[in-house]
Amino acid sequence: MNESAAGDEPLICSAKGCREPAAWVLAWNNPKLHTPERRKTWLACGAHREHLGQFLGVRGFLKDVVPLEEWRRAEERS
Repeated sequence: MNESAAGDEPLICSAKGCREPAAWVLAWNNPKLHTPERRKTWLACGAHREHLGQFLGVRGFLKDVVPLEEWRRAEERS
């Protein structure tokens, strides 16, 4: 995930052309490129969560979909 340098700007949806604030984290992994435990992330607004999840899911890449705030709390604990 890419936080802004200032840290106070909202994280933005990863969907092409979308500028809405992210509300979801889609954790994924391409098994041809990444070790099994590695997780890449895309951010999604409410309107694009399903579309981005389907894109990753059809390819077998999607591992988890988590609310952004829950993901941040988990990162703070680790």
